[in-house]
Amino acid sequence: MAHLSYDQTGVGRPAASRFNQPWLLIVPSLVLALFIISYPIFNIVYQSVHDVSRFGAIRGFNGLQNFYDVFSDPVFIGSVRRTLVWTACVVGGTVLLSVPVALVLNQDFYGRGVARTIVMLPWSVSLTMTAVVWRWAFNDDYGMVNVTLQRLGLINGAIHWLARPEIAFPVEIGIGILVSIPFTVTILLGGLSSVPADIYEAARIEGASAWQQFRKLTLPLLRPFVNMAILLNVIYVFNSFPIIWVMTQGGPDEGTHILVTYLYELGFRLGRPGQAAAVSLIMLVMLFVFTVIYLRLQPKQGGE
Repeated sequence: MAHLSYDQTGVGRPAASRFNQPWLLIVPSLVLALFIISYPIFNIVYQSVHDVSRFGAIRGFNGLQNFYDVFSDPVFIGSVRRTLVWTACVVGGTVLLSVPVALVLNQDFYGRGVARTIVMLPWSVSLTMTAVVWRWAFNDDYGMVNVTLQRLGLINGAIHWLARPEIAFPVEIGIGILVSIPFTVTILLGGLSSVPADIYEAARIEGASAWQQFRKLTLPLLRPFVNMAILLNVIYVFNSFPIIWVMTQGGPDEGTHILVTYLYELGFRLGRPGQAAAVSLIMLVMLFVFTVIYLRLQPKQGGE
């Protein structure tokens, strides 16, 4: 005999239906989400194992030839290495700079609202337009950066910032950090606003210095929000396309390509949709592996 549970009206209903009801409510959205996600993935997998013309016509099955061609391309190997460097440097630099900025903006001072608005302002501008502005700023002849450095007497002649990959790529990393700070600061400010002020008052009474308060109180309490910022920024930065493509289009000499710009060039410039689909799957696997590692670390952090 099925066990009965009683609602507020006193009417009994089977316990099984009580537990199944939430699943029944979300089944339509789950089915729609699975369809939206699974169909593009199936299409990419299908193209990655077929010979595809530049116009998208399927010519025939070629197995893993697209993956073999991609892995044998030295530009792809360099793009993987630069993608890891790009993601690690941008995310790491963003978090390191965003923590002190968030701590300052969390303080109560005159003009805090204006300061927060200025910090958040780059977030309201299109990333493509931001990249265009910075490309003008680093122009060899009339760029703001060269003109300013020359007027300050720091350089004698124009520096070709975007003409050499060993200079252009660090410049793009710096811009990536700059445009990622507003979003990260927003997450950290949300975390800081949830920290009770009483614990800092107690710590000051006990004689804790500002550094001890930061290391023993702020960082541990802020850690879940830092983890969230790292996860979201890794996914966002790993797939970030506009900055590098607008500023250098992967050049010069293919020296600033990351995987997403390399994929775009394969699919739309070189007319190799099959290889582009293979690169898409490789990127998906890389992000999936990172997500699995992150989720496996979460219970340990929660236990601590």
